[in-house]
Amino acid sequence: MDIEKKITEQPSRYDHLERMSVGELLEHINDEDLRVAEAVRQALPQIEALVTAIEPRMRRGGRLFYVGAGTSGRLGVLDASELPPTFGVSPDWVVGIIAGGDVALRRAVEHAEDDAQQGWKDLQAFLPTADDTVVGIAASGTTPYVIGALAEAQKHGLLTGCVTSNPGTPLAAVADYPVETIVGPEFVTGSSRMKSGTAQKMVLNMISTALMVRMGRVVGNRMVKMQLTNAKLVDRGTRMIQESLGLSYDEAERRLLDAGSVDAALK
Repeated sequence: MDIEKKITEQPSRYDHLERMSVGELLEHINDEDLRVAEAVRQALPQIEALVTAIEPRMRRGGRLFYVGAGTSGRLGVLDASELPPTFGVSPDWVVGIIAGGDVALRRAVEHAEDDAQQGWKDLQAFLPTADDTVVGIAASGTTPYVIGALAEAQKHGLLTGCVTSNPGTPLAAVADYPVETIVGPEFVTGSSRMKSGTAQKMVLNMISTALMVRMGRVVGNRMVKMQLTNAKLVDRGTRMIQESLGLSYDEAERRLLDAGSVDAALK
């Protein structure tokens, strides 16, 4: 894909940023951020198609893998890591894989994203099956690490999807279900950690939350299977039980701690 054609690499709508006051910088960044939600809304049919395709595979025991590099990889790992405490699922149900390994979560690993074979090699550690899904995340849609992982996953019969900020990319070409959030040029030219990253976070939240709801991890609007890993979550769970069963706070807390989860305590 020609770099001149990448929307993510086009010049910012703003110039002479260094001459702006703090207030002006913040206002213009916020103006650009307002475009993100609408770009994601335009992609809702694509997101729906992807989630709908993933669900039956997860019901058969399939897993969801996010694969990305840099900011995109970090966002995938973030979304995956939040699901066990929030929804009480196994940490191997949704897995985030980042180019360069876990060290890349904190610092850039030079050229890690340029290796077109390494993404699939990293997936091999999880013994992928045909019921698994691989979602590649790359704002540019041209990251070799991510494209290579999806291309091999597709060859091996896995479902593939992607999240990108450019239309018609090489990444979308190897995705059964591409999601394209066209947020436009970044405030700082080429800095896809900004609007593109925000769009990716929104889309990943949608994918994982919709799947968790569909898989029975939410009742009403409550995270009834959340892990009781801190005092805040114990308090939240206690109040859920208190409201649902009409118990005193102390009774509800005892019931929760004995049962181990809100879901079990309500049965």
